[in-house]
Amino acid sequence: MGPYQNKEAMPYERFLKYGAESLTDAELLAIILRTGTKNKNALELAGDILHLQENMQGKLIGLHQLSLEELMRLPGIGEVKAVKIKAIGELAKRMSRQSLRNIRKFDSPEKLAEYYMESMRHYTTECVLLIMLDNKGHLLGERQISQGTVNASLISPREIFILALKFDASGIILLHNHPSGDTTPSNQDRVVTKQIYECGKLMNIPLIDHIIIGDNTYSSFKELGLL
Repeated sequence: MGPYQNKEAMPYERFLKYGAESLTDAELLAIILRTGTKNKNALELAGDILHLQENMQGKLIGLHQLSLEELMRLPGIGEVKAVKIKAIGELAKRMSRQSLRNIRKFDSPEKLAEYYMESMRHYTTECVLLIMLDNKGHLLGERQISQGTVNASLISPREIFILALKFDASGIILLHNHPSGDTTPSNQDRVVTKQIYECGKLMNIPLIDHIIIGDNTYSSFKELGLL
């Protein structure tokens, strides 16, 4: 008998009897899947999903890394189930971030990096976010301003400060990921940062920091003394 074949501990019944807190990640996912295949029950199928990628290590937190195509390669996972699984990952991410937003102000690079770390460190391409803060460090809004590379020609100071004025921001932060995992600022990172920093001084909307997200780590221009 495999590790997910204990018929005396079916996830739905365990949920009703002991509560959600008592269930494993695989059992929670099995409830969403509801059905398995001819050769595997829902719990076994859930286990397969949680080990689709080596770095997932059987954890739900890795669901957002999986594409619809990767999920649908598993026997028993069609489009409907794949969409449900992706929706779960997105809901979890939004709930986590909204909770942090409600209780925290971003008055340190560490707090901001923590807020965006899990959603960005697995991106396969570079994505640049503009973070807009009020005068107490609370998040006013965020916008993606570039995807693919951090290139001065693709990041428009005009667009950045139009957004900052729209949100009545007292300060802005640039944040982007390095898919390589290495958060060392590149020459292009430095060029872009200096350009936006100088524009911010003229607009009286300072660039407070530029944070680079890597593999469970970050670098801050402010902490590195580059701002």
